[in-house]
Amino acid sequence: MKPRLGASLTSVMLLLTATTGMVEAVSFLALGPVFAAVQTGSLLLLGFSLGGAPGISAAVSAVSLAAFALGAVAGSRVETAIDVRERRWFEGALVVEGVLLGAGALVIWGVGIDGIGGPVDGRHLAAIATVACAMGVRNVTALRVALPGVTTTVATRTFTGLVVALHPLAADSRVGAGAGIELRRLSTVLALAGGGLLGAWLLASSVRPAVVLAVPAAVVLATGLVRLAAARPRTSVPG
Repeated sequence: MKPRLGASLTSVMLLLTATTGMVEAVSFLALGPVFAAVQTGSLLLLGFSLGGAPGISAAVSAVSLAAFALGAVAGSRVETAIDVRERRWFEGALVVEGVLLGAGALVIWGVGIDGIGGPVDGRHLAAIATVACAMGVRNVTALRVALPGVTTTVATRTFTGLVVALHPLAADSRVGAGAGIELRRLSTVLALAGGGLLGAWLLASSVRPAVVLAVPAAVVLATGLVRLAAARPRTSVPG
């Protein structure tokens, strides 16, 4: 059962976009340099590392890529299985993602990661894998929702569409325009940047990475549970 497009879904997707910024702040500034959601970045970092760039681990990027792929495949199968039963797969996916992010926060806490530059061992890689797996699930969810202008994890196309739609010299009807989609594009860019800013500020303020990651985990999980509870049919009590 696909969620209905509207203001409520748009708000949720923008909230998820902000959490992506916080997740990537933890990924890059505490676990990396590596990305959990923006795998274009991990691919580039892997190439840089194999090319001899110092301070970048090929193992870290490879684990992130592999775990992301695993999360995407698993997320697709789970969401499809829920959908064929005519259940609310969107909310279920949010719960799964929130649980995975929470597990990632627990792993990071157990490993004792406090910032970038620490030793990379099996537990460190497990933390990266857990977070990247969660974001693989997220990307599948965003693809299935297919809300124009809001991808929740990347902003390159969104930013391009916004610039092309707003600039009179670059107007192109094939990109898609209109007050609604332009507002969503602008909100997406601001939400992603804002989430990254908040995550980086918290880390710079000596908040432990596990705590910073726990915030988006709690937000995503709570959003899924609240939407599930709101969707349950209310039974009337006999008078």
